[in-house]
Formats: sequence, C-alpha cells, structure tokens
Amino acid sequence: MKKNDLLFIILALAILFPFIPFPFLSSIQKGFIYNPQYWVFTSFLKFALLATMGEVIGLRIKTGVFNTTGFGILPRAIVWGFLGITIKLAFDIFAIGIPGFLEKSCSITGVADAMKTKDISDAIANGMGGTRLLAAFCISTAMNLIYAPIMMTFHKITDTHIVDNGGTINGLFKKIHFGDILSRINWNVQWNFVFKKTIPFFWIPAHTITFLLPSEYRVAFAALLGIALGIILSLAAIKGKTK
Repeated sequence: MKKNDLLFIILALAILFPFIPFPFLSSIQKGFIYNPQYWVFTSFLKFALLATMGEVIGLRIKTGVFNTTGFGILPRAIVWGFLGITIKLAFDIFAIGIPGFLEKSCSITGVADAMKTKDISDAIANGMGGTRLLAAFCISTAMNLIYAPIMMTFHKITDTHIVDNGGTINGLFKKIHFGDILSRINWNVQWNFVFKKTIPFFWIPAHTITFLLPSEYRVAFAALLGIALGIILSLAAIKGKTK
C-alpha cells in the first residue's frame, strides 16, 4: 500500500466517523447532523464530503492518483452539495407521494384488502413487514426512473464544465454551455451502462434499502452510496474510452 493510499484511508475514516450512529455521538448527531431543522446544511455537507470522496476514489481507480490538475475537487464538492439538497427534496417528495398513490391505486382496483396496502404510509413510518418492503421498492423505483436520470445527466454536464474550465472555483461559476456539452457526452455509455444497468441493478435495490431506514438516516446513507457512484462513474469512463 502506498503512503498516499494510507493517508487517504485515514482521512476517509475521519470524514465518515461523525456520521456513524455511535451512542457517544448521539447528542451531537441529534443536535445537528441528523436534526431535520438543519436539513439544508446537513444535506449539502453530507454529499459535499461523502459523494466527492467517491469521485476521488474513482479518479484513483482510473489514473492511480487521488487528484490531478484540472480535476477540481472543491468545485465538485460544491456541485455535490447542491445536488445533495435536491436529493433530500426528492426523497421527501417520493416518500410521501408514492405511498399515497399506491393507497389510492389499490383502493380503486379493489386489491387493497388482499395486499393489505390500505396504510402504506404508516407501513413506511412504523415498519409493517412486507408492505413496508413493497412501498420502499416502489418509492425507489419511481425516484430512480423519474429523478435519477436527470440528476445523473446534470452531474455529467457539471463535471465536464469543471474540467473544461481547469477545475477552478472561478471556472465553476462561468456560463455552462449545455448544448455543447450535451453533444459531447458519450450517450452510448450514458444510456447503455449508467441508465440501463446501474439504475435497475444497483440504484433501485440500494435505495430500496435507503427507504427502509429511518428518515433521519436516509440522506447520510445515500451520500455513502455516492462513494459507490464514484466507482461506477470511473468504470463508465474507462468503458467509454474502450469504445
């Protein structure tokens, strides 16, 4: 193991430590990290730290180093922070909307009694066995089919914009040329790998677990999945170069 790898592991553990639900950290976590009152700040912070860590790991896989000129760790962290806010909003919207939709649909089609799905919202909140699992799966599926492709594409655009502008903070806030960047995206990889494979085979199952968790832990868990996203995107980039 190289020295830089060891230092990165130590730094990664230090970043992860405050998010782990240790009993002796409960007062700090309840006061800020998992306090819904500060959801904007904590959502930004969780994704800025954890999802960016995933990108750095992805860079290490692709290039053998944790940072390169023009990569732009800080601009990427800023983008991830704002994406984290939208992800939190998506969680809340789909976690409320999809159970309500399922309850109405089951009632209309007459299968509510057979499936015991009259109170899906309560099942998500209070943990009612198979109904809760079904609801979590449906929420994850809807979110990943409706919201995730847009978020993934926007993230790809911002990543390209950051690299195009030398990975600087000032470059991040320059005008984004959406049309130009969209024309340069490898849509073969974006569609056939990122969308068609990672969404059904990774993200829907992973976020099914997310929605089985208590609501205060969902954003942190999703941010941890950002580490997996960094690895997936690095594999997609490698795959794109081999086409």
